[in-house]
Amino acid sequence: MDISDTIAPKSDQLNADDLIAGTRTVTVDKVTPGTPEQPVEIHLLEFPGRPFKPSKTVRRILVAAWGPEASAYTGRRMTLYRDATVRFGGSEVGGIRVSALSHIDKRLTLALTTTRGKRAPFVIEPLVEVAPTTTGQIAEFEARIGQAVSVEELDAIARDLKAIDLGAHGKTLRAAWSARKTVIEAFPVGEDAALDDAMEAEADGE
Repeated sequence: MDISDTIAPKSDQLNADDLIAGTRTVTVDKVTPGTPEQPVEIHLLEFPGRPFKPSKTVRRILVAAWGPEASAYTGRRMTLYRDATVRFGGSEVGGIRVSALSHIDKRLTLALTTTRGKRAPFVIEPLVEVAPTTTGQIAEFEARIGQAVSVEELDAIARDLKAIDLGAHGKTLRAAWSARKTVIEAFPVGEDAALDDAMEAEADGE
């Protein structure tokens, strides 16, 4: 059972705590003005209604890598991670950083100010683009998950899923995978077929 969704903070924006489970590669939908304190809001396809409000450090990285015109960012992708060392008010509270960006052809190293009078290097890797997953591929994964009869088969499917960009289909496929695993563990090989027959017989009798 994947419980990562259960620890997502309730907020109207993307937070560092959203990335406790690991990095996320996201796609820019649009960029809009924010408030004086957080002047840029980057809307992401993967987090609808919860824009990423980048810090000044991240904004400097984006300008250096993609240029100052934010309207050009639509469709571009970036890998975000939680940096536990980000400080606010003298305490380490964690923040969102960028580790990789699409639309750059080589590694980018920038020396940026982190605290007053101090600078640190930030390394941004080129994000290797993955071809979008087709409807046919999604249907194939759904069929494989539904037909799996062992945890080993599901583990193999999970490895294949991690190797491609699932986009908006990721949550649905992960839920189907978890549900199938629950069935397999509850009804070992041979027993789940009997369960299916029983459920079909019950449905026919209604």
